[in-house]
Amino acid sequence: MGMSPLRKDPPPTTASIRPRRTDARRNYESLLAAATDVFTEQGVHAPLDEIARRAQVGNATMYRHFPTRQELILAVYADEVSTLCTHGEQRLADDSPGDALFEWLREFIVHVASKRFLASALTGEQTEPPSALFGRWHHAMHDTAAALLQRAQHAGTIRPDIEAWDLLTLATGIALAATDTTHAHRLLTTIRYGTDVSVA
Repeated sequence: MGMSPLRKDPPPTTASIRPRRTDARRNYESLLAAATDVFTEQGVHAPLDEIARRAQVGNATMYRHFPTRQELILAVYADEVSTLCTHGEQRLADDSPGDALFEWLREFIVHVASKRFLASALTGEQTEPPSALFGRWHHAMHDTAAALLQRAQHAGTIRPDIEAWDLLTLATGIALAATDTTHAHRLLTTIRYGTDVSVA
């Protein structure tokens, strides 16, 4: 089975490129990290002043990078998706393709379970309709899953009739329905057993 190349372009943000100057790039990354922590702790309506304080930048600097709360939420979510896809690309070098696929699916489940509050907040006006942005993010995650899946199928460890969308749909269901991480792990293990080529 041929291997599909993993998409190299990152999921979209509100800007086509990140700041190029070293200090501007450092401020941008600090704001993203601070916003991720603050939004996780306090929700998406947390004070923006707190984000600037944790990032150790002035409010004016924050608003230069992110003129609105919505753009900051968008950037945080896009960064989370980009990180998830990058981790998937790195797992393409793992010695065990089957383990690589399901370890990434475990990370995907954590992403869905812990970041859906960000996704639900992205309902205001955007540079693109929210449906278009989510469509591009979903396809980026699908491409990641498909590359890992095809590698596992090529190695003969996963049934050839399994599709990437099937796994993502099941993993999303686990993220939304599992009562805790132990329950999520048990459900994902059940899916893995059902996809194993040895029991097809």
